[in-house]
This record gives sequence, C-alpha cells and structure tokens, in this order.
Amino acid sequence: MNDFPQSGRPVPAWFTDAKFGIFVHWGAYSVSAWAEPTGELGVVDPDVWFKHNPYAEWYWNTIRIEGSPAQEHHRTTHGGRPYDEFLDEWKAELFDPADWVELFARAGARYVVPTTKHHDGIALWDAPGTGIRNTVHRGPRRDLIADLAAAVRARDLRFGVYYSGGIDWYAGRRDPVLHEDRMDEGRPHEAAYAAYAHRQVIDLIDRHSPDVLWNDMGWPRAGQADLPELFSYYYATVPEGVVNDRWDNAHADYLTSEYEADRANEWGACWENTRGIGFSFGYNQTEGPEHLLDPADAVRLLVDVVSRGGNLLLNVGPKADGTLPQEQRAVLEGMASWMACHSEAVHATRPLESGSADPHDGDPWVRWTRDERHIYAFVADVPDEAGGRVALKTRPGLLDPDTAERLDGDTVKAEAGPEGIHITSAGLDTPLPTAIRFATR
Repeated sequence: MNDFPQSGRPVPAWFTDAKFGIFVHWGAYSVSAWAEPTGELGVVDPDVWFKHNPYAEWYWNTIRIEGSPAQEHHRTTHGGRPYDEFLDEWKAELFDPADWVELFARAGARYVVPTTKHHDGIALWDAPGTGIRNTVHRGPRRDLIADLAAAVRARDLRFGVYYSGGIDWYAGRRDPVLHEDRMDEGRPHEAAYAAYAHRQVIDLIDRHSPDVLWNDMGWPRAGQADLPELFSYYYATVPEGVVNDRWDNAHADYLTSEYEADRANEWGACWENTRGIGFSFGYNQTEGPEHLLDPADAVRLLVDVVSRGGNLLLNVGPKADGTLPQEQRAVLEGMASWMACHSEAVHATRPLESGSADPHDGDPWVRWTRDERHIYAFVADVPDEAGGRVALKTRPGLLDPDTAERLDGDTVKAEAGPEGIHITSAGLDTPLPTAIRFATR
C-alpha cells in the first residue's frame, strides 16, 4: 500500500496495481444518442462548451438551452417530447453483461465502474426514493447494476459505482447549466436532496460493497456534515475500497482528470485519467472515425498514463439495446490483442525514478515503466530511415543490454552507447508500441 496525503489512509495495492479500468455510461440518453462532436473537455472554449456540448449524456441539459443545435435536433427528430419518454424506449433487450465483461478483462481492465445514476436522475437499480423512475420498473425492467456487478465479480474483476451526487435534473430541479462559471447554479444544495442522495449511496454500499466509490459533480452543501460518517461507513463495509476526489474537497483517496481538464491532478501520489473512446461518454451516433481513438491511440494513452504513475479509466457508451458499438468493441479488441503479450509491462508497475530515462514524443515515441525485477521500454514510430535502430536515452549503467528481450518474442539486439542503450529490431515503425524488457541491475 502507498501513503496518499489526500485522505491520510493507505491506498490499497489492488488499485495502484490495476492501472486500467472501464467506465460505463449507459442511460435513457442512449436512446437519443446525440451530441455535437465539438472536441475534448479542456480543449473546447468554455464559452462554447455547454451550448454545443459533445457529451451525449448531457442531452437533457443541452436541449433546454435556447438556440442550441441539440434543441433543434430534439424538436425536428423527436418532436420536442419529454425526456422521460426515452426511459420507456430504453429496452436493453440485447444486454449480455458476461459478454461485456469478458471483453473488458481481455483488454486488460482490472475494474469496472458503471453509472448508477447520472445527472438525469434515472437510477439503474431500484433506488430508494425514485418510485418507478428507474430501470427496474420502466424501460429495461431489470436491475442493470446488479446484473453487471455479478458478471464483473464472476470474472474476478473489481466492481465500482459511479453516482452523480452534485447534479440531479429531476430530484434537484434546476435551470440548465449554461457555463462552467455558473455551474453551482445548476446544483441542488438543500437538505431534502442531500438526504435523498445520501440514502441512495448508502443503499449502493449495502447492496454491492463497491470497490470504488466514484462520485461526480460535488455534493450538496446541506449534506457536507454527513460525509465523514458516510466515508467511515463505506470503509468499515469495504476496507480495501477507494474514494475519488469529486466531493467538493471533502475527501479523496485519489485525484482525477478528465480528457484534458484538471491535468494538474496527474502529479498527485495516486491519480486516474478518464475519457471516452470518442468525445462523449454516452453513446453518440454522430461520432465518426475522426472523433474516436483507434487501438494504437488507446494503447499509447494507457502506456503514457501508467508511465507517469496513473490509472486509466476508459469509457464505453453502450447502445440502448445493450450492445457495445462496433467501433468501441474494435478498440477494446485491439487492446486485448496487445495486452495478450504486454500486460506484465503495465499491471503492477511503477514509473522510473526521475532522471533515470527520458520519455520521448514524436519519432520515435518512447515511454518507461518498471517492476521489482525489470525495466520496460515502450517504443513506437521509429523512422523508416533508422532501419529499426533507436537510441534509448538513460542514465549510464541503468540497463544491461545483454538482458534485452521483446515481450512479443521477436528478435531485438541491444548495445550500450554514449547516450544509453541502442536497440535494433524490426517492426518498431508502427504506432502500436512494442515493449522491450531489461533485467534491473
């Protein structure tokens, strides 16, 4: 375990060793499945973001913004009908949780975190206080969280829960959020909503003992005084559980970043970057290949995050029928093929000590990880004219060239040079990284 100053408690080794998790955003918004693919959070101008929100799971908010393209789309395509009609049309008739989880596991994920209630307030279980406005009584007519939890744990993965504590457009009715500077105007802070949210999180803990308690958008001010008791109850129930940082600075076992936002959090002692395969978390039918990661992009993202000491929580957005979009499956299948021989260079590794070896962007692309017995160099995009030869800049004496071997079994030659280690091997010109293992001295 590693001491983490944000909460003052050790972060369980399972979480720091996991490196890769799968986020699942699935809801009534998967029926509309529409957003403008404007760009990544943290890159799009904040003055543009909400009116042209690329997050399909924010559809109910975006269609309430006057003059937004989503509002026009909702009027012309759906006749401006009430958002809750999407709940009844969401059938999940092809949902096969075991199929999902088998793919997640082969892709290298060690934990899975589904949305149990997003900002639209629709619960994916029979949540207390929701009446029939949940997936047990309407739409899919099943406890989607229980079904997924069972499949995840049957595959020996860790199971977490996402809960939108700070925003609920139904139980905590507010005008639409128009700008990040006015985000707090869209958040319910009254005691009644605080009690409602508190009761639902306790119910999730009691039902599922989740390994990750992943809150979003803060917590109502009227309920802040109750959070210490909630966290104590959670840790008593799940001693190896972890809590994220989105509780309005009340508590955190680890910090989070999202796409390009909050990147300063990536230098904490324990952190997690999250993003979708495209620009949206919820399934967005308007996204094309130009908006999506390809398998090499996803692998490089994972390797980069791990090389800097973080975890990657990569999101999938299922369709309303319960199938994973083929484009998203293809990314995970590509990761699975790569992980089949490279996982040891990812799971249970740590970054190299500062100054030991240099990462590099461009041609070539290089990242580093290590475990107790080995150091791993990830290499991609070696220029054709280099003839498969690349110099890995390292501290003198760090690596023994005689121990170099490729994890995929292909041949590699290594020799000491003035700047570190020179390696020669075929196939290093591709964007998909190749891991080369060295025994530590």
